[in-house]
Amino acid sequence: MGIFEPFRAIGYITTNVPFSVQRLGTETFVTVSVGKAWQIYNCAKLSLVLVGPQLPKKIRALASYREYTFAANGSSIAVFKRAHQVATWSRHGAKVNHLLLFGAHILSVDVEGNIFTWAFKEIDKSLAPVGHVMLEDNFTPSCIMHPDTYLNKVIVGSQEGSLQLWNISTRKKLYEFKGWKSSISCCVSSPALDVVGIGCADGKIHVHNIRYDEEIVSFSHSTRGAVTALSFRTDGQPLLASGGSSGVISIWNLEKRRLQSIIREAHDCSITSLYFFANEPVLMSSSMDNSLKMWIFDTSDGDPRLLRFRSGHSAPPLCIKFYANGRHILSAGQDRAFRLFSVIQDQQSRELSQRHVSKRAKKLRLKEEEIKLKPVIAFDVAEIRQRDWCNVVTCHRDTAQAYVWRLQNFVLGEHILTPCTEDQTPVKACTISACGNFAILGTAGGWIERFNLQSGISRGSYLDALEGKGAAHDGEVIGLACDSTNTIMVSAGYHGDIKVWDFKGRELKSRWEIGNSLVKIVYHRVNGLLATVADDLVIRLYDVIALRMVRKFEGHTDRITDMCFSEDGKWLLTSSMDGSLRIWDVILARQIDAMQVDVSITALSLSPNMDVLATTHVDQNGVYLWVNRAMFSGSANFESYGSRNEILSVKLPSVAPVEGSPENDSEKTILDAPLQDTSHSTKLDKQIPDLVTLSLLPKSQWQSLINLDIIKARNKPIEPPKKPERAPFFLPSIPSLSGEILFKSGESADKEKDTQAGEALSNGKKSDLPPSQFLQYLQSSVDVGNFSAFTDYIKSLSPSALDMELRMLQVIDDDDQEMDKRPELYFIELLLDYFVHEISCRNNFEFIQAVIRLFLKIHGETIRCQSKLQDKARKLLEVQSAVWQRVDKLFQSTRCMVTFLSNSQF
Repeated sequence: MGIFEPFRAIGYITTNVPFSVQRLGTETFVTVSVGKAWQIYNCAKLSLVLVGPQLPKKIRALASYREYTFAANGSSIAVFKRAHQVATWSRHGAKVNHLLLFGAHILSVDVEGNIFTWAFKEIDKSLAPVGHVMLEDNFTPSCIMHPDTYLNKVIVGSQEGSLQLWNISTRKKLYEFKGWKSSISCCVSSPALDVVGIGCADGKIHVHNIRYDEEIVSFSHSTRGAVTALSFRTDGQPLLASGGSSGVISIWNLEKRRLQSIIREAHDCSITSLYFFANEPVLMSSSMDNSLKMWIFDTSDGDPRLLRFRSGHSAPPLCIKFYANGRHILSAGQDRAFRLFSVIQDQQSRELSQRHVSKRAKKLRLKEEEIKLKPVIAFDVAEIRQRDWCNVVTCHRDTAQAYVWRLQNFVLGEHILTPCTEDQTPVKACTISACGNFAILGTAGGWIERFNLQSGISRGSYLDALEGKGAAHDGEVIGLACDSTNTIMVSAGYHGDIKVWDFKGRELKSRWEIGNSLVKIVYHRVNGLLATVADDLVIRLYDVIALRMVRKFEGHTDRITDMCFSEDGKWLLTSSMDGSLRIWDVILARQIDAMQVDVSITALSLSPNMDVLATTHVDQNGVYLWVNRAMFSGSANFESYGSRNEILSVKLPSVAPVEGSPENDSEKTILDAPLQDTSHSTKLDKQIPDLVTLSLLPKSQWQSLINLDIIKARNKPIEPPKKPERAPFFLPSIPSLSGEILFKSGESADKEKDTQAGEALSNGKKSDLPPSQFLQYLQSSVDVGNFSAFTDYIKSLSPSALDMELRMLQVIDDDDQEMDKRPELYFIELLLDYFVHEISCRNNFEFIQAVIRLFLKIHGETIRCQSKLQDKARKLLEVQSAVWQRVDKLFQSTRCMVTFLSNSQF
C-alpha cells in the first residue's frame, strides 16, 4: 500500500434508482441508492443515519422492511440486517430491475420476465425462493405494484403497454388489461379501493378502476416528457403528483379533473421517485440530478414550497480546494454550482447562493440553469479576511468578468470584477494576495489587472512595454501567483513565458522562457518554488528569486490535469489523464509514490495537515477522500512505496468501506477481541529512553488525590440534614409505637450496613478481607506478572473511590500478636511492589506519583512499624530517586537552553 489509501466518497445523495420509504414508530426513513452502496436518511431533518456496505455491482432496485434492506445488484439480491449482509439470493439468471415488499415476502422481477418470491423472515433456514412465476414471452415487465385489499395479487406493467393481474400464490394470470398503446413506466395504488394510477411514456396519466376495467380520468403533460413517477395524497385532499423526464412535478386535482400547480424547477434531471407521506401534506421527490427534496403544501393557494433538501453535484466537479483548515472542501462543477462540502459532517454541506435565482427565473420566465453563472474554471480563496469581506474569487467559462463570494454568509458577493480592456476577453486565471485585500485577474487576451476585494475597484494593471498590444502577455494568461509578503507577483503565459512583477509598482522585474506551451502553474509561498507543467508532460520547478530551474520531474504519459504542493512544500502531487497519481519529493528530487486508479483524476487538493487528499474524477459527481497512512503509522518508510517503474493499482474510495478493507478489518478486530489491556493501544512501540510517559488523564483527577482532605473539608455540610415534618404521600410508611413515621426506603438499609461494617472494624474483624474488585485486580496482576490491567482499573476509579479502597487496607488493631499474618500487610506489600514496577517502567508518571502520596499518607505509620515493609519502601525510594534525577537533569538542561536563547540578541 502506498502513502494514500482510499477513505470514502462524499457528495453522493441518490441515483436513478427509486427510493424505499418506511415508517418506524413516529419517524419515517428513506433508503436511497448511491451507486454500489445504499444510505438511509431520517426524514425529520434528512440526516444520514446509516450507510450500507459496498456491493460488487451497481444497485438496480431497493426495498426495505424495518431493520432489513434488500438491494438488487446484477442478477443477485443482497439482504442486509441494518448494515450487515446476512444473505444473498441468486436464483435469477438476468438482471433484476424491480423489488416489491409483499407482506412477509419480497417479489423480485428480472428483465426476462421471471418473478421470484422470497421469504426473508425465515432467511436462516433456507435461501431458496418459495415461489416462481414466468411471464409471457412478448411481455417485458417495466413496473410492479400490489393493489390494496387484493390478497396475494400484483399488477405488472409492460413496455408493450399492457398490464396483467397475477395471483402470486396460485401462480396464475387472472386478467390482462389492454393498455393504452404506450410503454407503462410507473403504476401506484390510490387511497380509493380498486383505483390505481398509471403513468405512460407518452406523457399521459391514467386513473383506472381495475375492478371494472374502466378509466376514471386521464391527464396529459406530453410537453414535459414521459411520466416517470406518481403518488397519491393520503390526507384527504384529492391530489395526484406526477414527475416527468424533464424534472417537472405536476400536481393534479382529481375532483376538478384539472392541473392545479406545477413545480417547474423541481429537479434538473428526470424524476425517479415521488412519495406522499401518510396523512401529511408533504411530498418527497428524488432525481437523477443527485438530489433528494421534500415539499410541503401549506400555502394559501395550495401550491407546494420546498421544505428541506439534500443535494450534491449533478455534473462532475472541475476544481476543488480545501478550506477552513481541512474541515471543508470548496468544489465547482459543470452543473454551474459552487458548493461547500464538509469532511466531518455531511449535513453541513451546502451550495453557495447565487442570489434569488428562483425568483429571477420566474420573473424573466427562464430556466434556473439559464440564470445561474456559467461553470467555474478557476478560483482562489483566502481565509484571513473571511469575516470582513468577500474572500473567494471565481473565473467562469467564456465570461469576461470575475465574481466574488462571501463564505461567511455562503452567498455571492455584491461586486463584479471587470477588467478594463478594449477587447472583452474571458477571464482565465485569478489569485488572491496573502493579505486577502487584493484579487488579480488574467484574461485570454494577456491582460492582467489588480482589484481591491473590499470595494471592487481596480487598482491598476500590469503592462509589458515589449508586448505589442500593451498587455502583460502575448496570449492567454494561464496562471497567476503572489508571494507571502506582497513583494512580487508571478504570471505565466500560454506561449511559455513566465514573468515576475513588482506587486506594488506593477513593473516587470524579470522574465524567462520555458520553450514549450504552458498548461498550469502552482506557486508555494513559503519556499518560493514555482511548479510549471508544459505540453511536453515535464514538470519543472523554478526558484523565483534565483530565476533558475531547480528540479525536473518526468513520468506521466498523458496530459497532466492538476498538481498541488503539500503545506510544508516537501511534496508535489500531480495527476494525469493516464490515470496515475504521482508524489514527488522536492528535497530528494525523486518520485516517492505512484498509484493508478480506474478513472482519471481531474482535480486534487491536499489538506493543510497533509492527512487527507481530495480528488475528483472523470464522469464522477462526487469528491473522493484518501487518507495519508504516513501520518498515522508512526514512521514513514518511503523506500517501500512505488518507484518510477512500479505503480500501485488502487480502487476508488466508496461511500461505505469495501468488504475486507483495512478499515473493516481493523474495526472487526477491535469489536471481536475480548476485553484486555488497552493501555498500550495508544502507546508507541518503543519508549524513548530517559523520558517518562504520562497517563493522559484529566488534570483534575490526579490532582484531587493530593488535595482530597481539602476537598472533603470544603464539601462538608454546615448543618445536619433535617427530618421532614410530613412525609410525602407517595412514600410507603409504617406507624411506630411512639407515633413517629418510619420510612421503608433504601436509606435505612444502607445505614444498617454501615453500622454493621463499623462494628466489624471496631471489633477488629479484619482477618478475612472482603473480596473487593480492587484486591482481585491486584492479586491477578501479581500472579500474571503484568500490572497493566490493575493500572487501568485504578485509573477508572474516582478519587474518592480510590481513597476508600486504600483505606480499607488500614490496620485497625495493631496490638495483635500475629501482625505478620494479617492480610492487610500482604496487600500493602503487593502495592509497594506495584509502585516499584511502575516507577521503573516510567509509565503513568504523574498519576502514580499522586497515588504514592496518598498511599504513604494513609499507610506511612504501618510501613514504619514493619521491617519487611521498610525494605520495600527503601527500594521504592531508590528507584524513585534514580528516575527523577534523570528527568530533572533533562528539565534543567532545557531550562538553560531556553534561558540562553531568550537572552540572546539576534
